Amino acid sequence: MSKILLVNGSPNEHGCTNAALEEMRSEFGRNGIEAELLWLGKKPVADCIACGKCREGKGCVFNDDVNSVAARIDEFDGFVFGSPVYYGGPTGRLTSFMDRLFYSVPADKFAGKLAASVVSCRRGGATSAFQRLNQYYLMENMIVAGSQYWNQVHGFTADDVKKDIEGLQTMRTLALNMSWLLKNYEAGREAGVCPPQYEEKTFTNFIG
Repeated sequence: MSKILLVNGSPNEHGCTNAALEEMRSEFGRNGIEAELLWLGKKPVADCIACGKCREGKGCVFNDDVNSVAARIDEFDGFVFGSPVYYGGPTGRLTSFMDRLFYSVPADKFAGKLAASVVSCRRGGATSAFQRLNQYYLMENMIVAGSQYWNQVHGFTADDVKKDIEGLQTMRTLALNMSWLLKNYEAGREAGVCPPQYEEKTFTNFIG
């Protein structure tokens, strides 16, 4: 069975972002996809300090949820990262988590996996926060799933979000699309379809 990790980057465990992710989790369940929800909590999440220690293969020097997820990365076929909107962007907690996760885990561990972002706001700033989160996937050879609209819900409380019928439908459609893609992946593997074989990475460097 395919498995998705849903990451809630809100400081409020049962707030608006959680309401959106729970709507997705229910839809995944209806489609036979296992979905695990991780809440990052209220404690500060350390920023990446560019120490390079993760390159030694022992994980990040800050031993928290980043290392826990990294150790289980092969379990997951896809990821959904969710955040409230703070001043037009995702939470610092979530971006610090993602900076360290995507930097410390070898890129080939993310390649070919599904990814999506979900954002929640009272009124505005959702699309810029949504765009910010998507940048992680687009340089790791991940497959970014879409929905019928940008993946956003609106409301000041979780109860408000439950009244956003278009937003909730967007969440269900996103989960439905991801479920369909995962089933296609499984069918392809069974049929012997191999994943892309990438060239060795080259870097443009204008120095010297």
